[in-house]
Amino acid sequence: VFLRYDLFGGRGPAMIIGNLPEGSPAREVAEDEIPFEVAQLLLALENDEEVTVTGTEDIPVMQGDGLLIVRRLKLSETRISCVQFDRDDNVLVTIAAWDRPITDDLYALLKPLPPELFQQG
Repeated sequence: VFLRYDLFGGRGPAMIIGNLPEGSPAREVAEDEIPFEVAQLLLALENDEEVTVTGTEDIPVMQGDGLLIVRRLKLSETRISCVQFDRDDNVLVTIAAWDRPITDDLYALLKPLPPELFQQG
């Protein structure tokens, strides 16, 4: 499941948020390979330049009473911000944003959605 947010008012998506469950093939990437969500953002922006991961940094973020470890990915395309973290339900959340920083308050909004939301009626 991934969401595209058009924060530029019709000028393309500014952010893609992916939720990949444990065992998803999209989670299996090489060390310098970009996450699925970054590739989708580049595709949506019609940017065909090769982008690689140049480094990572683990950052602790307080969320309520708990500590969330956020992995910030450094990319060869510096206009893309990308972070990843694991939720309590073993879902890998990846946020990729174009030309804007990703702030800590966004993580609190990405709580697990109830399974009933995805059931067909």
